[in-house]
Amino acid sequence: MRSLHGIATHAWDDWTLEELLAAKAAAGTTVSLVVPARNEAATVGDVVTRVREALVETTALIDELVVVDSDSTDTTYDVAAGAGATVHRSAEIRPDLGTYPGKGEAMWKSLFVTTGDLVVFMDADLLDWDTHFVPGLLGPLLTGVVEERAQRASRDPVSPIALVKGFYERPGADGPWEGGRVTELVARPLIATSFPELGGLVQPLAGEWAARRSLLEQLWMPTGYAVELAALVDTARLLGTGAIAQVDLGRRAHRHQALRDLGGMSTQIVAAALARLGAREPGEPAVLRQHGPGAGGVPASDDRDVGTVERPPASSVDL
Repeated sequence: MRSLHGIATHAWDDWTLEELLAAKAAAGTTVSLVVPARNEAATVGDVVTRVREALVETTALIDELVVVDSDSTDTTYDVAAGAGATVHRSAEIRPDLGTYPGKGEAMWKSLFVTTGDLVVFMDADLLDWDTHFVPGLLGPLLTGVVEERAQRASRDPVSPIALVKGFYERPGADGPWEGGRVTELVARPLIATSFPELGGLVQPLAGEWAARRSLLEQLWMPTGYAVELAALVDTARLLGTGAIAQVDLGRRAHRHQALRDLGGMSTQIVAAALARLGAREPGEPAVLRQHGPGAGGVPASDDRDVGTVERPPASSVDL
């Protein structure tokens, strides 16, 4: 383990599976893997199958493998179920709470249909990856339980890891680190100017991360793509950056989004950041106006309502 500008930083192979299984058993910890998915029929089956075979059936590192289908219009639900996941439609989880589109909504709703003490999140659109992602993310959390107990026994100060972010080579057209446009153009400048304590995070928007349920249930969660940055900012404020770690997972590739879609994602991230700075109300509506070619050489404008709703801490919701 090393520190990168104050953030505990590991490599995925810092622990063996045997060490993690022993730590899991010693602590009596349970683990849920959650895959939020929207129209990912082409890739979600491979993600589920490989994790199920390697980490549920062979090693029992994962106790629950859950896919939350976020309003898919393709066969994502059927493919995920056929591959062996427990699948829930986001809109059908706690329908009394209403429903919103978005990745963050699926992640928030997952807290009502999973039971693991630790929750691992993985994107469904992975193309170039391996199952070591999951034990890598669990390493600081599982070994931290043992370390925390030892600290308590010795009465030393306790600062257990509560949230772990993955990072990796993310290939783009110009090289192995050129695939994260929203990270470089939006998230990293926001961190530099407003949340510098998080500057040591290599990929703050990574979709592969893990956390203690006890933390997740305290967090406000934006329903869209801002959920990752919001979780980091709020964790640092609740517990300090000492509760955050990151793990080098090697390499990851996925399908790239269209530029105009990245504009919507970026707006959600900026809105969540401004809410945490007190510069706007959480959930305050945002309209993104984008321009493109129109008839007769006159640019056409398109107004997009960007979802900025934030869900309250799950612990505050009546069961």
